[in-house]
Amino acid sequence: MTDIPINLAVEDDLSEAVLKEILKQSKRPFSVGTCLKRQGYGYLKKNLPGINKAAKGLPYLVLTDLDKAECPLALISEWLSQPKHPNLIFRVAVTEVEAWLLAHREAYAKFLGISVSLIPDNVDAVPDPKQLLIDLTRRSRKRTLRDAIVPAPKSSAKIGRDYNGQLIQFVQQNWKVELAKTHSPSLERAVNAIVNFEPIWKT
Repeated sequence: MTDIPINLAVEDDLSEAVLKEILKQSKRPFSVGTCLKRQGYGYLKKNLPGINKAAKGLPYLVLTDLDKAECPLALISEWLSQPKHPNLIFRVAVTEVEAWLLAHREAYAKFLGISVSLIPDNVDAVPDPKQLLIDLTRRSRKRTLRDAIVPAPKSSAKIGRDYNGQLIQFVQQNWKVELAKTHSPSLERAVNAIVNFEPIWKT
């Protein structure tokens, strides 16, 4: 089976870990090259036209959060005025990549040691998945997780000191895409795009 080389472009370390796990669990022979990331969507938005052009020579997989945008299609049309090259997979997490983690409800509940009933069935409908994830972690009896993920009291930080580290560990060790996608339509669409992707090579 011939390897499929692919580069990534993401907002942060957590998004990178999620994409790599989706590629790994897809059972397809993806070979990840470089990963472009600069903490936030601004870098992606600015560079997406260039990434689209670069995809002519080597496939790219781009992931961003929907955040406050109206819908994924509106975001994509705003960011990319020219036609999208077939070698560019551009996916949008609704509304944040944290929703995709929560979508494997049983695994995240077990990770925290909380009731699975506290996690909504359709996580794409949650307006602020990151805040929900932090609030759920506050309920955990595991102090190491609370200290790592939840912002310290009276701190101006929005996340805990090892937020990404603990969540990346969860993604790599516990998160199962096939189970998660049943609770997140945006994740299911992303998985389908990756599983069915067929690159076009110059001849």
